[in-house]
Amino acid sequence: MSNDRVLTWLLEPEQPAIRYLALTQLQGRKGTDPEVRKARARIPTVGWAAEILKRRNPAGWWAKERTRLEPRFDGTNWNLVALADLGVTRELPAVQASCEYWMANSPLQGGGVGGLGNGKGHHCYTANMARALIRFGYADDPRVRRTMEFLVRTAHPKGGWTCRWNRDSPAPGRTLDAWEGLGAFAAYPRELWSRTMAACVERGAEYFLERELHRQGDRYEPWYRFHWPTHYYYDLLVGLDCLTALGYGKDPRLDFALRLLRSKRRPDGRWNLDAVQTDPDEEGARWFAEHPERRPTPLSFESPGRPSKMITLRALTVLSRLN
Repeated sequence: MSNDRVLTWLLEPEQPAIRYLALTQLQGRKGTDPEVRKARARIPTVGWAAEILKRRNPAGWWAKERTRLEPRFDGTNWNLVALADLGVTRELPAVQASCEYWMANSPLQGGGVGGLGNGKGHHCYTANMARALIRFGYADDPRVRRTMEFLVRTAHPKGGWTCRWNRDSPAPGRTLDAWEGLGAFAAYPRELWSRTMAACVERGAEYFLERELHRQGDRYEPWYRFHWPTHYYYDLLVGLDCLTALGYGKDPRLDFALRLLRSKRRPDGRWNLDAVQTDPDEEGARWFAEHPERRPTPLSFESPGRPSKMITLRALTVLSRLN
């Protein structure tokens, strides 16, 4: 399958979200383009986004009222993050109502959104929420601004974030798994960055780059398996997406991850979906086997081991940024 045929496959009309994203991200077409407008208008009515919206309670939530995260991955948070990935915006009244519901039930201490329980922020949840809201069209909302300031304030002084509960001071530990802060800034318009934000992003990017997106302790297999929706799970495609969007595509420390990306390309030019959430390591798999009642329900749209439109789109978007 040639590159042209791969693009034709991505542009097929039955998944208007993928068509819209391919038109804008791979072909660089503007929002005023008639084909872009037509594809975008169909996103809420056909395909994966339509499936998510069909499960939405008219009151604005999914699965359970006011729980946000439960049941995993059927709850409000997970569905809204996936919708944001699919190009839906708050121009759709139902999406705006759900975003307002989500924010009202996730106040962050000191202002902003993305708080859990007593309002304490958590880098995974808080940054994921910020990234989704930015994509929905809330980049200039003061609540989102205060959330981005929280991510700067609680980042590790040397760069990076943690996936543990945050305290009043920067968290002591850092991990590649806590990519969401960097992902939120990759979505946040540059004209809205302050100097402290820019410095924080530079330190965070350096933390990933000096580890070549994968070197941290023993080899952790889930990092090498591409999946979507990503939510708070990391893999090397997630890292490449963040860093190339932030302008680090020519850094030689991406070479390992880029070689892996290219090696996973199928002979027909596409990429497979390797896994769906949850995708645990061997120890985690054993634990779930012993506690099947605790295993989350995956939020999935494509089949593992099969060509994936979303993974192929994201992979080609990463490679297109290298030029």
